[in-house]
Amino acid sequence: MIEYDPVLYSRILTGLTLGYHVIFATIGVGIPLLIALAEWIGIKKNDEHYRLLARRWARGFVITVAIGVVTGTAIGLQLSLLWPNFMQVAGHAISLPMFMEVFAFFFEAIFLGIYLYTWDRFKNKMHHFLLLIPVVIGASASGFFITTVNAFMNSPTGFEIQNGVITNINPIAAMFNPATPTKVAHVLSSAYLTSAFVLAAIAAYALLRGKNHVYHKKALHLTMTVAAVFAVATALIGDLSGKYLAEYQPEKLAAAEWHFETSTEAPLVLGGVLDEDQNIKYALEIPYALSILAHGSPTAEVIGLEEFNQDELPPLIVHYFFDAMVGIGIFLAFVSIAYVVIKRMRKWNEHNRLLLWAILLGGPLSVIAIEMGWFFAEIGRQPWILVGYMTTAEGATTSAHVDLMLYLFILLYLILTVSCITVLRMMFKSNPVERELKNRGIE
Repeated sequence: MIEYDPVLYSRILTGLTLGYHVIFATIGVGIPLLIALAEWIGIKKNDEHYRLLARRWARGFVITVAIGVVTGTAIGLQLSLLWPNFMQVAGHAISLPMFMEVFAFFFEAIFLGIYLYTWDRFKNKMHHFLLLIPVVIGASASGFFITTVNAFMNSPTGFEIQNGVITNINPIAAMFNPATPTKVAHVLSSAYLTSAFVLAAIAAYALLRGKNHVYHKKALHLTMTVAAVFAVATALIGDLSGKYLAEYQPEKLAAAEWHFETSTEAPLVLGGVLDEDQNIKYALEIPYALSILAHGSPTAEVIGLEEFNQDELPPLIVHYFFDAMVGIGIFLAFVSIAYVVIKRMRKWNEHNRLLLWAILLGGPLSVIAIEMGWFFAEIGRQPWILVGYMTTAEGATTSAHVDLMLYLFILLYLILTVSCITVLRMMFKSNPVERELKNRGIE
């Protein structure tokens, strides 16, 4: 039986909550943009198929928002209960973005409610579309503000600690720390990419089942075009993220690439295993690629793990999280760009079964990539909860019964998962798109 350790149980519970919440948070950031694009195209082209896409996506989106509210509340609760020492030190610095995140959510929720209630109530359809703009802004702003908190944990600035007390707090400097630009851009771009692939997978599944209505083809076209744009954007931002790590968190980059010795012309290591002497076996090495990723030059010097205190190194398992995230990202970019290219080549069939299966696979893989990215971000920061100032063990609670909280939250998340799947399934099964198309007189 595992000996009770409040730090361990706090990490497991927080990791579980973050891992569960990030699924709904990602969808919450990305889906509004796709709903807005669908309705805007429908209005501009006078195409009711696109407007129906927006209507049906919005219905499902509301359910995921409800789940996200519960899990987001759980995160706020756990920050206070499980990490009191961290909040005592950092709470003053991060209170501004946390408040702004709540404000952005309510801003989004208010206009989302009005948007849902006012379908078909405006003579000018553009007036209804304009209600979506605050929803998109609020969703993305919510993602921006909460991501700055995580960026602060990786690159804490905007305060001083004197005799164990935080002083001279500058909340703006804390929010716009060196990690903010790349981390926020990567989170938002990957959220749009993931949401596009999740919706594309639904359309691909319908087409694979023989539902060849133009509605599903238009859904696939819109989502895959958006996916291609943000797949490229995410890759470019990922390159900038690598350069940020090389400058500010070189030990994290070195751990991600199993780069043990400082060297020039450093290769990028994909896959592989480590033996007892930390020799890399069965890996694929791309010459010069790590030097290019870190500093933009094939001859640049990349700092190795040997330069750092062994007690302050991240677990080397982050290599696999990093590889999985990058590998899936490359797959998503290839599939989405392939669809766009095939679509433009009129002699080719963009609805061939091989490509549809790849798109369908891309849906769950995109969610896994998001999870792998956050695993890399959080575990790669260890042993710190606030880099350079406080370790994870120092920030955690010493209270009893964290293990009981873990079991209760596992039960809660199981109930939420079953409820979400059941409601979404009943919602769309009881009102299939073919019936709604017919009822609305849409050919």
